[in-house]
Amino acid sequence: MNKTDLIQQLADKHQLSKAEAGRVLETLLDTIVTAVKKNDAVTIPGFGSFKQHARAARSGVNPSTGEKIKIAAAKLPKFTPGATFKAAVDPKAAARKAAKAADAKPAAKPAKKAAAPAKKAKKG
Repeated sequence: MNKTDLIQQLADKHQLSKAEAGRVLETLLDTIVTAVKKNDAVTIPGFGSFKQHARAARSGVNPSTGEKIKIAAAKLPKFTPGATFKAAVDPKAAARKAAKAADAKPAAKPAKKAAAPAKKAKKG
């Protein structure tokens, strides 16, 4: 699916013209890009989150010459899919994860015994 297909889907589903759907999509994408550029995270529950990731400078090797080179630091966008999105893409993996989480929960601890009542001292 490309951008044109996505615009057509929006237009059909919400009774919009293709131009209106295109403007809605552009506004959404521009908002996400602007927020991530300002180092703000954009979280859409169930879908995922977009955030900025800083990659440190490092050294590398030019594969053709074998010469060592310096690779500059970079800021990159990062998308992390949400649980609902992951489950929709791979339902079997989601089921395995749910089963594993259920098995990992510790069994309920037995109730503690009530302390025995203190004995009264006899007067004598």
